[in-house]
Amino acid sequence: MFTPRRRRFTLMPAVALASLSALIAIPALSQARLYAAAPLHVAHVTVRHGDNLWTIADRFTPASGNVQETVDQIEEANHLDGATVVPGQRLEVPR
Repeated sequence: MFTPRRRRFTLMPAVALASLSALIAIPALSQARLYAAAPLHVAHVTVRHGDNLWTIADRFTPASGNVQETVDQIEEANHLDGATVVPGQRLEVPR
């Protein structure tokens, strides 16, 4: 009498699937490019008597720009906790 052979589970389908996935993924991943941030251009300003952060930011904000955003950028670039500046203080103003 004929007894059917019991089939064994093999890893061959799993290996084939992993190889096929690698053949697709490696070329796609190798084309990824990393870009560095653009260099930050700054102007150096010395605070004069009567200046405050808003007037300095107003001088460097383009006509269509937002002065508050420029104030925020100046505070961040100079690690300021508030908008207080003193005469003689040097500030970096991002452009």
